[in-house]
Amino acid sequence: MKQKNQTSITEFILLGFSVSSETGFFLFALISIVYVVTIVSNIFIIVLVISERRLHKPMYIFISGLSFLELWYPSATVPKLLSSLLNRDRSISPGACVSQFYFHFACGATENFLLAVMAYDRYVAICHPLQYVVIISPQISVKLLVGCWVIGFILFLAPCFEISNLLFCSHNEIDHYYCDFAPIVRLSCSDISRAKKVFSGIISFIILGCFLPIIVSYICIIRTIITFPTSSGIKKAFSTCASHLIVVLIFYSTIMFMFIRPNAGDNSHFEKIISVFPSIVTPFLNPIIYTLRNQEVKVSVIKLFSYNGYRH
Repeated sequence: MKQKNQTSITEFILLGFSVSSETGFFLFALISIVYVVTIVSNIFIIVLVISERRLHKPMYIFISGLSFLELWYPSATVPKLLSSLLNRDRSISPGACVSQFYFHFACGATENFLLAVMAYDRYVAICHPLQYVVIISPQISVKLLVGCWVIGFILFLAPCFEISNLLFCSHNEIDHYYCDFAPIVRLSCSDISRAKKVFSGIISFIILGCFLPIIVSYICIIRTIITFPTSSGIKKAFSTCASHLIVVLIFYSTIMFMFIRPNAGDNSHFEKIISVFPSIVTPFLNPIIYTLRNQEVKVSVIKLFSYNGYRH
């Protein structure tokens, strides 16, 4: 980040949550448990999909890809948050701040694209079942996963570049627990209009450009499902979509509130609380949702533990 006075800004201070030492320690313990469970459970999903042949299908390839993403998404912000809660060390260098901003939002963008691809996968499986193995083969699934990562990480190079070229003269306290866009640009003493336009344009393109195809996919899915002749067929079709739909509702309800609503970024304290959901809560819930709601995954989990118990 450029500086008008090279001696004035050598670090930023992440204000985080204004809590007492006792509350801070409680939050540290709670978030630490959630973070560890998130990492372990997502690794378990990845190992399960790789080890179980019955899960070598496009849908589970996407689920394991989502689990791999959820290892990195919270890791962009949670370790620094835990450090500030435990040691009260809230300082972060400008370079580390830009890096945190980039990886956090690039991972968030990747999740948007991945959820859209997963919705398309369910649309093809239910609306065009005879062509499914041709349209969504395992090889194509891997290419789509890689594409989500590449596009997500490329798109946020531009906002990252804009932030890196802002001037910061005296104020260095970021009113957040991580380097979010709005709290960073508020501190700048240079013209931020270009940076805001670039960020708003890209974030709107990503969120709306992924959410609308998801909505269209589910409209087509519902229209197809209601034509099924048996209730068991309808129930089975809905069960294959339920986990993904729950994740979509949790994820998009929070990020749309944070970035798409009018005056987004004005209520920093409330948005700090809301931002916990996509970056901490959702990665924690995803493995639980996909494990409990998916019969094939549950069977594979039971089989895996039964096999290990038999060996011992």
